Amino acid sequence: MKQLLNIDVNGEAHEIAVEPYATLLDVLREQLGITGPKRGCDTGGCGCCTVLINGRSHYACMAYASTVQDKAITTVEGLVNGAELHPLQQAFVDHGAVQCGYCSSGFIMAAKELLDKNRNPTRAEIRQAIAGNLCRCTGYTKIVDAIEAAATAVS
Repeated sequence: MKQLLNIDVNGEAHEIAVEPYATLLDVLREQLGITGPKRGCDTGGCGCCTVLINGRSHYACMAYASTVQDKAITTVEGLVNGAELHPLQQAFVDHGAVQCGYCSSGFIMAAKELLDKNRNPTRAEIRQAIAGNLCRCTGYTKIVDAIEAAATAVS
């Protein structure tokens, strides 16, 4: 039996009917058409689906949609300001940290939580913050470089 869910996604209020077993990732991608969070492992092991729920990073594949009632969800799409990329998004482009791009939104969202809490993280703190995200294309150096550069841009 479907239930009504009220959520704020990227600053826009939504009231949608969801199945009790629907994940936040299912709702975002299939019902709202928000494709930034990617379906990777579906077990919380890769971080491709990372979003912010009330400012904290979570794997959307592991959160039942019903648990985010009346909460604010931010996806990578919600970071842009008009046509202007968020400094994290721009830093990923500038530092070649996107590679194939499949995991990029997850890394950016994990980094966003870090930079919201710590405007001047060390490289070790950056690595710790993104430890729950996997990339199969790179050795993570460019990703860490991008986050470090973005920290100075958002300070």
